[in-house]
Amino acid sequence: MHTRSFAKNRLSLSLRVPFNRHQRTTSFKALGIPLIPSSSTYKGSLPSDLDIFSVSETDDHEHEHEQEEEGVPDDHPNIFEVVDMDATQDSTLPPPVVQNRFSQFSIGGRRRDGDVARLKTHMLAEVDGEQATAPLTAYCFMTGFIDAVTFSAIFVWCAFQTGNSVQLALALARLFNGQHDRTFHIADRQALCSVLTFIFGAFIGRLGDKLGCKTRLWLSLGTFIQALFTAAAAIAIWQSHQGSVADARANPAWTNVASFVCVGFMSASMGLQGIMGKRVNTQFTTTVVLTTTWCELMADPKLFDIRRIVISRDHKILAIVSLFLGGFIGRVLIDIVGSAGTLGIGAGIRLLICVWWVFVPEKQAKK
Repeated sequence: MHTRSFAKNRLSLSLRVPFNRHQRTTSFKALGIPLIPSSSTYKGSLPSDLDIFSVSETDDHEHEHEQEEEGVPDDHPNIFEVVDMDATQDSTLPPPVVQNRFSQFSIGGRRRDGDVARLKTHMLAEVDGEQATAPLTAYCFMTGFIDAVTFSAIFVWCAFQTGNSVQLALALARLFNGQHDRTFHIADRQALCSVLTFIFGAFIGRLGDKLGCKTRLWLSLGTFIQALFTAAAAIAIWQSHQGSVADARANPAWTNVASFVCVGFMSASMGLQGIMGKRVNTQFTTTVVLTTTWCELMADPKLFDIRRIVISRDHKILAIVSLFLGGFIGRVLIDIVGSAGTLGIGAGIRLLICVWWVFVPEKQAKK
């Protein structure tokens, strides 16, 4: 109410004292009015028509009477009103927009995230074993290819561990003959090296159970590890500076430490290949041995049903032919480029198989 009286008195002052442009005005100092008056200073010291800070009860009653005549209540919202801005905020309003300094790259980032997600889904999908004929056939080819290198040099198989196991048994049996031959022949040492490293490579294959033994990711990664082992074998035999073909079993071409390293890497690659082939669970079985394949082929009830395609029969025949072809080509390359060059070519073939697994169709869910 005091605020209304203050405004009204100022208005009445301006109406009562006309302003003359050319009239010299009297200063507040001359009139005895302080520039910053206090309530105790100005009260009662000014004329009633100049006291703009005075509060008149008569004016208050007159203003209240005018409001009653006009029908305007005292708490009319259009008259001075204190508004609490915090209290009137709507809690349901959306949060303020924050400008991201990387927003110009947000579209490209979302696209990259989508591509990465699709690639991850593709690589973690399990392959369809029935449509993995090509890389598994290449596995069988590499079995003959690698065995051709080791057998030509030292008469030891890197993939066929049956013969190596029997050779170790014969070496142990020599201890009990009449001559008591306790010599650990180099051929026996090479066979033992092949068996132990083959087991080591097969143990590495168990890591695929963590990633999914049939996923594109593991099949590609495992084949890449095989390629690394084969390349390491090529480097080792190249540094050994030894020959590639043995004249007789008693006179192997490889005898030094580097050649043992070469045999170890080749056998480890075949052990890894064998367990990976077995995990895919197809008619190619382990891809490193043909004894079981030959027996299952001969036992197939549709062996002579040549008028139609029989997967159980045809894939076994394909495995046998591929292994035979790998051994043949491997032996030819040894005569041309030597053991180191042949193993280098074998490492390149394994890299192609590694990429091949990425494009094998995935296994469809059964409806």
